[in-house]
Amino acid sequence: GRNCSLLQEMDVIQKQDENCYCYVQNRTIHLQYLWSTLQIKVNSREKFRFEPISEKNNCQNSETVFEFAACAVQILWKPETCTETFLSIKQYGEDVCFKIQPFKIEPYTVRVKREMLDGKLLFLFVAGIFLFHFANSLSRSAKFFYLSGIILGVLALLVFVLLTLKRFIPRHSTFWILMSGSWMASLYFIYYFKENMQWLWSEHRNYLLGYFLAVGITSFAICYQHGPLTTELSITLFMWTLQFTAFVLIYCGVTIPQVAYAVIAVSLCSKGLGYPLGAACHIARKMRNHFKSKKLVFKYLTEEEYREQAESETIRALEELRSFCRSPDFPSWIAVSKLRAPHRFAAFVLGSPHISPAETKAHDEQYGIGSSFLEEQLFETRARSEQDEPTNSVHEEDEENEDEMHTQIPFPYATELL
Repeated sequence: GRNCSLLQEMDVIQKQDENCYCYVQNRTIHLQYLWSTLQIKVNSREKFRFEPISEKNNCQNSETVFEFAACAVQILWKPETCTETFLSIKQYGEDVCFKIQPFKIEPYTVRVKREMLDGKLLFLFVAGIFLFHFANSLSRSAKFFYLSGIILGVLALLVFVLLTLKRFIPRHSTFWILMSGSWMASLYFIYYFKENMQWLWSEHRNYLLGYFLAVGITSFAICYQHGPLTTELSITLFMWTLQFTAFVLIYCGVTIPQVAYAVIAVSLCSKGLGYPLGAACHIARKMRNHFKSKKLVFKYLTEEEYREQAESETIRALEELRSFCRSPDFPSWIAVSKLRAPHRFAAFVLGSPHISPAETKAHDEQYGIGSSFLEEQLFETRARSEQDEPTNSVHEEDEENEDEMHTQIPFPYATELL
């Protein structure tokens, strides 16, 4: 019902009397304006009063409690008095109207300029995407927990104080009522700070820095005393809070709400499809490893391992032979008729050693340490090495291999004897 001047892009208006201005949004959606904003700058040499005009002047028509509280606070809040102010308008937001009231007869200038790529919107959008996809790992990080506590204490001091004093509130209903009121007041504080950030920074910079420093240090001290989250329930709740905050950042980071809803839906689907895709990849990897041809890997045994394996396998083979000879299917009479010493074979089947003590002694005397066979092999090797001196490295390697073969000769003979 007001006779307001309509603002257009690239307008520069100079007036000196009281007037109201409105910018009517373009309802046609264009994707090139996804991160585009309209900047309105009002400046004058004398102070003026900047008063936003809301379309809902009657607070009784508010649909939610938050809208009613915001409307009531706007009625009580005094309009801003300054010599310069900025107003940022999203491309597809609500229509914006404001009134300029100069205190003196002094001209003021209203400039309208479009910014095709707003860095703040792009930062909020990218931060929301990053926060949603890394919420699980960030919720388990102690450093991010302390950082979140500092941010919560600075932006929502009442909520932070209420969470700190939660154990002193006996009734849960009282706590949630106080929490709702604290969140309402904190959200309005964040909204007011966002709208008047430049004015607060220019006029009350020292107080603002003092508040940030004092509340930030206090919040970090309380979070450090409490310690990071340990239980899975608290970590899960913190992760959900981060994901909800990511959705808010994505919604505030674009000018087209439909695009924000689509990005949120795609993010939820990608998060939900992560578990089936991970299971499918795991099954495919298992099947590929199962059907993949395995390469034979040869392991060379040491001399000690070779002897241990020979002893164990010999004992196992002798036990299998005894079991087979004791079985009913064994042709005992045919075997006895072909043996030279049936009594010795019967003793072996009943558990006696397969080598007699006399045979063991004879083997040690002939092939053991200090035996004549070993001395002959050693003297023969030394004589051959003195006669045939190596002329190159290849002959030296052959001689070393030959020595190793000579030292290993007694063992095959012993195996054959056994």
